[in-house]
Amino acid sequence: MLKISNTVTIPEHEIELSAVRSQGAGGQNVNKVATAIHLRFDILASSLPEAYKQRLLKLSDQRITKDGVIVIKAQEHRSQEQNRDEALQRLQELIKRAIAVPKPRKPSIPTRSSQRKRLESKRQRSQVKSLRGKVIED
Repeated sequence: MLKISNTVTIPEHEIELSAVRSQGAGGQNVNKVATAIHLRFDILASSLPEAYKQRLLKLSDQRITKDGVIVIKAQEHRSQEQNRDEALQRLQELIKRAIAVPKPRKPSIPTRSSQRKRLESKRQRSQVKSLRGKVIED
């Protein structure tokens, strides 16, 4: 069971984990042992609440395919178990990030003193620039 929140969990049978060989340098261990983990999670076929599914499908994340399948590959660690935990943690963070509703922004109003200071600095700057002009002799 992968716990997402106090009320939502994902059963293990909905998450497909497969071990594959890691890429890159690493010596004989990389060539012999399948330590990388390929995680696949079908959003539409899952037992997640409908609101979670919709928010996940709206995410513009490269790990989510057009068919609504989350694909995560974890290969940072040398052991398969650590990579498995890493992949599950990434899935959990992705789902939590999708369900977090951003707080609506309230437009702020500048204070009178800040407006006055801004206008005063503009006047001073204008005066400095006007003094740079040609000198007219009488």
